[in-house]
Amino acid sequence: MTVGEKLHQCLTQSESIHSQLKSFALDTQDQAAKQAFTQMADALENSVIRPLRARVSNVEAQEPTYKVFGQTQEQQGQHGQGQTRR
Repeated sequence: MTVGEKLHQCLTQSESIHSQLKSFALDTQDQAAKQAFTQMADALENSVIRPLRARVSNVEAQEPTYKVFGQTQEQQGQHGQGQTRR
């Protein structure tokens, strides 16, 4: 398993835990527990998920399997240099 695949797996698992925490917060009637689950979900999002997403994007940009797609786009851009960019 490549580093990129491991990062994707970790991100998927982290997002799953985030969803479970949000679900627990919705399912409980205990206000203290609801607040605790919500705070844990928010902390996970801010401390783990967002930085991990950024790292996944960085690795995708560097891995050869993703560079092939990028090179195809660059080649198309070079042939159509007079085209308007969005």
